[in-house]
Amino acid sequence: MWNLTNTPPAIIEAEIFTRVPDEFAIRKKSEWSDANKFGGEVSSFLEGPSFDRAGHLYVTDIPFGRIFRIAPDGTWTLVTQYEGWPNGIAIHKDGRLFIADYRRGLLVLDPATGKIETLLGHRNSESFKGLNDLTFDRDGRLYFTDQGQTGLHDPSGRVYRLDTDGRITCLLANGPSPNGLVLDAEERTLFIAMTRANQVWRSPLMGDGTLSKMGAFRTFFGASGPDGMAVDEANNLVVAHASLGCAFVVNRRGEVTHIVKSTAGSTVTNVAYQPGSGWLYMTESETGHVLRARLPVVGKMLYSHA
Repeated sequence: MWNLTNTPPAIIEAEIFTRVPDEFAIRKKSEWSDANKFGGEVSSFLEGPSFDRAGHLYVTDIPFGRIFRIAPDGTWTLVTQYEGWPNGIAIHKDGRLFIADYRRGLLVLDPATGKIETLLGHRNSESFKGLNDLTFDRDGRLYFTDQGQTGLHDPSGRVYRLDTDGRITCLLANGPSPNGLVLDAEERTLFIAMTRANQVWRSPLMGDGTLSKMGAFRTFFGASGPDGMAVDEANNLVVAHASLGCAFVVNRRGEVTHIVKSTAGSTVTNVAYQPGSGWLYMTESETGHVLRARLPVVGKMLYSHA
């Protein structure tokens, strides 16, 4: 059942905005594809869409350690390539890119120079399982997921908060594959995509910054599960699904109101609103496309643009 009114969700077909140019298409096996694609060859795997103040869209290419900048006209620029597996991106209000890297931890990129530095490679001398995604709150605190290879067989994925004074707090330690995460419009609630449980979890943020009364907000289906997420000004949640070829728009009650369908492949990994608009951009990683669709509500203002 999609919703309590028993009406089908509105279907929105996304249009193709751009794709990885042929000059950047690498088709070969890698250590990443050995572990995540049954050893097959890949030419890219896009993630982490994030807009800067100039209107450029940044994306990551996990298996080949690349960060790309896409201009409003769809032109691609390779910002940097390094030894790592970059996944999520969150942009600081000073323009720096914070990167959740599966192999290297929490990194910071200067987009002007392409220089990458490690901000947090481990916690209390313990290595991370494999960072996945991250988001800033309005005060500059950074929330990030440590997914690794966790799942229903090993529900030990973690969610952390990094405060502006450098303190790091583990908020959750029993997640079956914590992936994308977002704060609601009022920043009183944290949503976490638990990919291999095929659920989005919801938790109120308490006054002391801890999580409480966490529960399953929405359950999906499919071979994979929910991945990156975004929120609009009306507190609708947009959930990319990594095996169903779409993103779901979910209202405050957990009802699916819209389905944004990919017109390329079926691996929709992440989503981002173009700031100040209802344009939703989606990374489709099976074919290396970036898709977009206009939704009825403007996306929530992020820390990068506040």
